[in-house]
Amino acid sequence: MFKIKSLILLLISISFLSCSTSQQSSQFSFSVRHIGGEYDGLVLSNQLNAHLRNFNMLDEKSIYEIQTNISHSQNVYVTNIDNTSDREKIRSTIALKIYDKSSKCYVYSYNDEVSQFYILASSDSFNSNKKAVDKIKFENTDYFVKNFINSLNNENLLCDEKK
Repeated sequence: MFKIKSLILLLISISFLSCSTSQQSSQFSFSVRHIGGEYDGLVLSNQLNAHLRNFNMLDEKSIYEIQTNISHSQNVYVTNIDNTSDREKIRSTIALKIYDKSSKCYVYSYNDEVSQFYILASSDSFNSNKKAVDKIKFENTDYFVKNFINSLNNENLLCDEKK
């Protein structure tokens, strides 16, 4: 009985291991153009390079070049009648384009926008507010990169002047 249970557990663990090690791959590889935007651009560049590298889609000599721009805007608003709960909304916007260097045209375009908010802490140093803003910007950037890479799996990168 012990041998049967052990074999069943071994088969289950092997099946989980085989499912967890399967990787998505793409027939395309991309290079990433320099991304401006100070710290936000650096975070986007690191996220994009890391995810592309994980899927074996990063190649600096590729004919496809990813050009991108990211921006974050913030505004404060009051949510209740008593004016006791101030919140800050952070809206992130991204525009990614894939440029075909050989055909000299854009072959894919991805635009997205997402917003999140947090409750402002009333303090003199505002450390928790700054950490919340940084975390939200990082999460939004990560969200954009993952959606962009997932959207590439179903695309044919053909030259189209409309993109």
